[in-house]
Amino acid sequence: MTDLDLVPEPPKSPPKPGVVVLGRFQPLHLGHEYMLESAAKWRDENIPNANLIIAIGSSNRPQNLLNPWSHEERAEMIQFWLKSKSIEDVQICSIPDIEDPPNWVKHASQYHGSAGAIVTTDLSTSELYSAAGWQVVLLPLDQRERFEGWRVRETARMLSTIGDEAAIREVLGTLVPMAVLNHLIESNGLHRLAFMGEGGEPVG
Repeated sequence: MTDLDLVPEPPKSPPKPGVVVLGRFQPLHLGHEYMLESAAKWRDENIPNANLIIAIGSSNRPQNLLNPWSHEERAEMIQFWLKSKSIEDVQICSIPDIEDPPNWVKHASQYHGSAGAIVTTDLSTSELYSAAGWQVVLLPLDQRERFEGWRVRETARMLSTIGDEAAIREVLGTLVPMAVLNHLIESNGLHRLAFMGEGGEPVG
């Protein structure tokens, strides 16, 4: 178990079972976009009356280069992206880490609802949820290394002190959806990366 506070606390009434996508979204990048679009399509074709439930992980991690944006800021990124794609019937929730994989699904279900379906590109996540009785849709992910969160963050960090917005869009636009990138630029959400230490870590 973690010593971190459970922030936010579980809601009194978790969502009804739906189609869950779980990610850290630090930031929302094109790998996430592929997963979210695939999940929305699968939902529409298989359980059209269900909500798409986007679960933001690591909501209780302290701010640093691995976790530059709060869970509230990441929810905003998702909302801007959803609006750009006209995807509806979506719920967004934030889930704190507990550093206890065997009990993760039980813990997370307090936030994203009980056994429905989960769409993921991560094998370990698929195994945990399958063992807990969930329907699992395991997606292949091309260019996995390119869309690792730490690589995207490190690229963003290197661009964080550049004042040329066109150059930022040209480079980061190959990694981050433009709706999210525009929001990060307009909200000054990239500049902080320059002051969060050197390098990145192969997580998230």
